[in-house]
Amino acid sequence: MSDSQHYLLSYETSADYLEKRVLFRAAHLELAWQAAERGELLLGGAVGDPIESALLLFKVADPAIIEAFAQADPYVQNGLVTRYRIHPWHTVVGESACTPVRLS
Repeated sequence: MSDSQHYLLSYETSADYLEKRVLFRAAHLELAWQAAERGELLLGGAVGDPIESALLLFKVADPAIIEAFAQADPYVQNGLVTRYRIHPWHTVVGESACTPVRLS
């Protein structure tokens, strides 16, 4: 994946997310682990305490892969995610940065 770059998939969750999550969590996690095993999804999880959103970090060449992931996600399909966005993340610092920048 030489042309791969980082993307953040951000999820806004519904007010009843925690109550409904139990119904769809196994299918959601199966989808996520499959993407991780393919090397597409690097990290993912809920944000906040109490939970207010979720972030998933992908490294792919084509953001359509992330769109397909979101459309297939049971959380999206069943209204636990009220809105999602795919953000290109131009990583410049760190061992895994896609476009490292070092100033001399």
